Amino acid sequence: MTSSKIALITGGSRGLGENMAIALAKKGHDIIITYNSQKEKADAVVKQVEATGRKAAALQFDASQPGSIKKFITELKSILTKSFGRDKFDFLINNAGIGATIPFEKSSEADFDSFMNIHFKSVYFLTQQALPVMNDGGRIINISSGTTRFVNPGYSIYASMKGAIEVLTRYIAKEIGSRKITVNVVAPGPVETDFNNAGIRNAPAERRNMLAANTALGRIGQPDDIGGVVAFLCSDEAGWVNGQRIEASGGINL
Repeated sequence: MTSSKIALITGGSRGLGENMAIALAKKGHDIIITYNSQKEKADAVVKQVEATGRKAAALQFDASQPGSIKKFITELKSILTKSFGRDKFDFLINNAGIGATIPFEKSSEADFDSFMNIHFKSVYFLTQQALPVMNDGGRIINISSGTTRFVNPGYSIYASMKGAIEVLTRYIAKEIGSRKITVNVVAPGPVETDFNNAGIRNAPAERRNMLAANTALGRIGQPDDIGGVVAFLCSDEAGWVNGQRIEASGGINL
């Protein structure tokens, strides 16, 4: 690699986002992560990245407020110049999200709007407004979910928004192809993180055993199973992979 590239990872202060940041740093890239409220955790991830010898920074971004994107882009431009000596970045990983198990019959309009803003509207307009700050030949990676393929009761809102992201991914790939920027989806299956109140990590043994038994590789996913996939999609070797949904689930519900 002749020179490092810069990855922007939303929701990079914990869980999968943290793992993606470390995986990309180990590949020689500099990292900008966003956090919503947990600045201390974000600062800890920055230190982990710096321990690999790469540059890193953290910016506050509330994905539930799409109207704040313009201000965020201004802050992004500033930190690129001040901390990295660049005016553009290379990889955008739309990872920020929330989780909740809400039965369809009990879903409210407020629930719907919250998930839509975070999982779809912010992704749509952050990507749109970030494009002028991205280098040609870069990568956009959207994070979806295995639940767009198989049904997990209580996820009707969440999975619907992720389904919208999967369609959007193909449209963006087609419309910006002339810039040689690839756009792909990574769809994790169940992973042990603190997502959705650590719903997988803290699940009863019976449910965990069922998830493992329904997975071809016989276990529940770990963050390390996902970060490397994102790092691969940001590599030169993945340059011909475009407009694709890549499920990283160990083969659950095949």
